[in-house]
Amino acid sequence: MAREAVSNDEWQKDLIEKLATDALMERRRARRWGIFFKLLTFAYLIGVLVLVLPKDWTEDAMGGKSHTALVELEGLIAAGEKASADNVVTGLRDAFEDANTKAVILRINSPGGSPVQSSYMYKEIVRLREKYPDIPLYAVVSDICASGGYYVAAAADEIYVNESSVIGSIGVLINGFGFVNAMQDFGVERRLLTAGEHKGILDPFSPLSEFDQEYVSKLLTNLHTEFIEAVKAGRGERLVGDDAELFSGLFWNGTEGIRMGLADAVGSASYVAREIVGVEELVDFTAKEDPIERLANRFGAAIGTAFAKASGLGSGPQLR
Repeated sequence: MAREAVSNDEWQKDLIEKLATDALMERRRARRWGIFFKLLTFAYLIGVLVLVLPKDWTEDAMGGKSHTALVELEGLIAAGEKASADNVVTGLRDAFEDANTKAVILRINSPGGSPVQSSYMYKEIVRLREKYPDIPLYAVVSDICASGGYYVAAAADEIYVNESSVIGSIGVLINGFGFVNAMQDFGVERRLLTAGEHKGILDPFSPLSEFDQEYVSKLLTNLHTEFIEAVKAGRGERLVGDDAELFSGLFWNGTEGIRMGLADAVGSASYVAREIVGVEELVDFTAKEDPIERLANRFGAAIGTAFAKASGLGSGPQLR
């Protein structure tokens, strides 16, 4: 009996020790996971800060010293793209609202695009210049500033180019293809059903009627007139030469652009910051789009584009 009691006590002792050891190991394991998740959260926050902060921020800029703000307008001007009005306007607003901004540089490298998006940006630049009269805005052209890109640039106080930059193309277009003869050659019958007499306007598989051509030409003329008025309001008496040439849709290199009053002088972003503004420190305020949001926007834009093409609207008028 005594031996059984001793064995029983040892068994209970071993069980208690095992339970205590397991509990201790579990606590250590939980602590390790806690540390891991804390480090993961910290790394995530650091990543968010890196994405949100301007890529060219420095200790001087973050410390409250004066800087020249930089906003990029690059690529095709269209909703859902990098050069959308939402992205560019967000960057411009942040730049103007910063207490240490002495001037804003809008660096443009764009062949143009949507007249609506271009108009949004033009009007917002005009509004910001009126709201912050002590902060000038300079447009700096890198490779190309054509059509919708120039629409936006015309709102700036001054426009700087490189001698080899391409500038101008003040015009509007709608393009597409006609497959009527090809369908006839292959013996394909077109069956287009619409509700609305002109719903099938510009259908690529139907002949281009006189009404279609006149109606679309009138639309393009109206858009072109708005474009011209915006350029004249922005550039004023600096424009030189015949309007028929200036607003013909032609484009020129930077040197010719200066001669015609489409630009003011030769200069890069760093030159303007250093020599014109007098504050060499550049801080990038270009809006950084979240990758997941960009993917969602592209997916939505793709669906919208597919619907527009299916409905016969194509890509709509383009300033390019």
